[in-house]
Amino acid sequence: MDITWINPAAFFGSIVYALVGVVIFWLCFLLIDKITPTDLWREIVDKQNRALALVVAAMCLGISIIVAAAIH
Repeated sequence: MDITWINPAAFFGSIVYALVGVVIFWLCFLLIDKITPTDLWREIVDKQNRALALVVAAMCLGISIIVAAAIH
């Protein structure tokens, strides 16, 4: 049985990489929010625009995959 995950250095390294990934994801999301002509949050939450919500969800998945591949 491989128990390398118990190693504190590996555990804290994973936590740091996860935090870096989340920060990069949010920075990319804010950048794309600023680039688009409308306020994405208001359009999705207040106006209930489902099509835009699906586009933003696909964008979030794409950014997440890129960040995960870059960190890995």
